[in-house]
Amino acid sequence: MKPVQMVDLKQQYLKIKTDIDAALLNVLDTTMFIGGKQVTDFADNLSTYLGIKHAIPCANGTDALQIAMMALGLQPGDEVITPSFTYIATTEVIALLKLKPIFVDVDKRTFCIDPVAIKNAITPNTKAIVPVHLYGQTANMEEIMAIANEHNLFVIEDNAQAIGGDYIFKDGTKKKSGTIGTIGCTSFFPSKNLGCYGDGGAMFTNDDALAEKLKMIANHGQKIRYYHEMVGCNSRLDAMQAAVLNIKLPLLDKYISARRQAAAYYDKAFANHSKISIPYRVEYSAHVFHQYTLVLQDVDRNALHTFLAKNNIPSMIYYPVPAHRQKMFEAFGGGDYNLPVTDWLTERVISLPMHTELDEEQQLYITGKVLEFVNK
Repeated sequence: MKPVQMVDLKQQYLKIKTDIDAALLNVLDTTMFIGGKQVTDFADNLSTYLGIKHAIPCANGTDALQIAMMALGLQPGDEVITPSFTYIATTEVIALLKLKPIFVDVDKRTFCIDPVAIKNAITPNTKAIVPVHLYGQTANMEEIMAIANEHNLFVIEDNAQAIGGDYIFKDGTKKKSGTIGTIGCTSFFPSKNLGCYGDGGAMFTNDDALAEKLKMIANHGQKIRYYHEMVGCNSRLDAMQAAVLNIKLPLLDKYISARRQAAAYYDKAFANHSKISIPYRVEYSAHVFHQYTLVLQDVDRNALHTFLAKNNIPSMIYYPVPAHRQKMFEAFGGGDYNLPVTDWLTERVISLPMHTELDEEQQLYITGKVLEFVNK
């Protein structure tokens, strides 16, 4: 059996090595390392794939969130509603811009932001909502957009873990996750479903004026070189990363299919187990399984994590400390929040290896060891 990896980027690379190497050598031959055809081609290819007018590449997913909030003109003190059960990047950019994060609970089954909790958190100072499509499952965007429209709020989708996923509306129409709100943001960190070989990110919108502003902010606030119209930052996707992404983007649906196949194997192994809850599926989201995350009941999660490691099976706990309990948010009243679902999940979730190269032999071993521990 091949060694089990949490994410097996080496095996994935070897399957596309010829194309990747040629693309990278082309960048070296042209010496166009910043900007250029690789980047513009990727922006065009990505917008076509997502079915949206504008895809604006940037340096990483955290920058994408920050630039989005800057482009929307949010001001210090404005309140931004966000889940606490998420990676810290979602929430830290809110504080960085001196906005006020308002942490709300998530749905116990989907791990995504709870629309009821959003409604209850809205005040006259609320300006935006940041739903996170966690682990590859899209949040309930139809309800979230209805709330946002009623209260005239911006919606910034954190799509770092769900790119390629379809959202199915009640009338049967579909849109790609990240293309429904005011702005969508994503990361191309190497372990993502669509990952490059370094850092990278992008923003999406159908609004022409907003797209222009996003481009300007990411490029020092300039539209014409040396003429800076607004305060911006330096956030560029380099040509090497764009070259990798141009090779991998046409394979994204195939990668998602492989992840779903691996998820189905896990589902079958753990089905109807009294101590294990498999990832819940909702009718409005086509799950893309950035992570395969179990919820354990009456099981020592940390002990299982250690047991798996001793048996050469990596696993991850996403996330052991929610944002509202992080020291960095003490000044925002983080300790005063009562988010029972979030706290309950942080004590019980564990993510198993999930990637495009998992084979049946590996999954048989993984599931066998999980069940060995849980059943003892």
